[in-house]
Amino acid sequence: MQIKPVEKGADIKAFLEVNAKMNANNPNYIRPLNHEVEAVFNPKKNKLFKYGTIQRWILQDYNGETIGRIAAFTNKKYVNKGTDFPTGGIGFFDCINDQQAANLLFDTAKNWLIAQGMEAMDGPINFGDRDKWWGLLVEGFDNEPVYGLSFNPPYYRQLFEGYGFQDYYNQFYYAMKVDDPLPARFAERYEKFKAKKGYEARHANLKELEKYAADFASVYNQAWAQHGEAKEITQEQVLKLFNSMKPIMDPRAIWFAYYNEEPIAMFINIPDVNQYFKHFKGKFGWKEKLHLLWMKRRGACKRLTGLAFGVIPKYQALGIDSFLIYESALLIQGKGWYHTYEMGWAGDWNPKMINIYKSLGASQSRRLITYRYIFDTQKHPFERHPVMDYKQ
Repeated sequence: MQIKPVEKGADIKAFLEVNAKMNANNPNYIRPLNHEVEAVFNPKKNKLFKYGTIQRWILQDYNGETIGRIAAFTNKKYVNKGTDFPTGGIGFFDCINDQQAANLLFDTAKNWLIAQGMEAMDGPINFGDRDKWWGLLVEGFDNEPVYGLSFNPPYYRQLFEGYGFQDYYNQFYYAMKVDDPLPARFAERYEKFKAKKGYEARHANLKELEKYAADFASVYNQAWAQHGEAKEITQEQVLKLFNSMKPIMDPRAIWFAYYNEEPIAMFINIPDVNQYFKHFKGKFGWKEKLHLLWMKRRGACKRLTGLAFGVIPKYQALGIDSFLIYESALLIQGKGWYHTYEMGWAGDWNPKMINIYKSLGASQSRRLITYRYIFDTQKHPFERHPVMDYKQ
């Protein structure tokens, strides 16, 4: 076996193709768009190159056939509570069902990270935000993946654990039917806030994206400050994201709650674009874009997926989440626009979010694991990700 850094066009093509090759036996597999994968490795398109660097490799057998891939990266912005030592990441792992081959990929990433001053590696994660390609799928192989969800053969779990990776935290997805009735307490809390002066919930208007980008940034930076990731997002960054998503956004599924016009919560959902992308085999040229517009006009996507949910600390535990969700349900339920709703993942370190999902009557649809491998356990004994302290 030979491991090669990805440097030229043929290597890049092989890097992209091996993912589809390893998942070829699962009819539920949906191939990520090639240009979105490549954007992760492009300093002009990935803002995290300001805080770290990335390297990727492919693994070939003696006949020159690509049988695996991996990427390793550093990121100064990657911080987890309870971790006080430099930790790198690995991602985009694919491999045949062979522990020796997997070990060669893991060793290559590990040695590169050691050279960068890292003392542990987490994975599989993304050199980017946590809403995409984060964690290893261990339950939920019988459903088509929602957009951004990691998807892999079941045997990958044994390859990770066989190398010595340990379960750092679990990631849970929950799903429900859009028209499933919400528990009675949602209506009660909705009426409570509806009767109070100053409280309002409303969905977005695509003609006012700049305003909603500012509202998103405001809620995000307050609601996620307690996560310990030391990152903030600007209105300009959100507006750029919104403009890129505009062709597929449904303003009826993007909601904000306000108190005296101050944004205090958000409930952001989008159509699951994987229902479009599954027809494209990784490509997204002008033909695919025309096909997407045609499918969108026909209402071909019947799955809604959660992108972000948050309530600023001052208004948490008051029932604002129920108020916001119920207001959106009044508009969306019973229309036939969408059939299923799958929420973004929640870590087992965030029991409050998991309880919100359960309170909707949703059922667990998938489980992923983010693993950690510590290079010297005598220096840094392994500990699981700490549970979020909501008092901070």
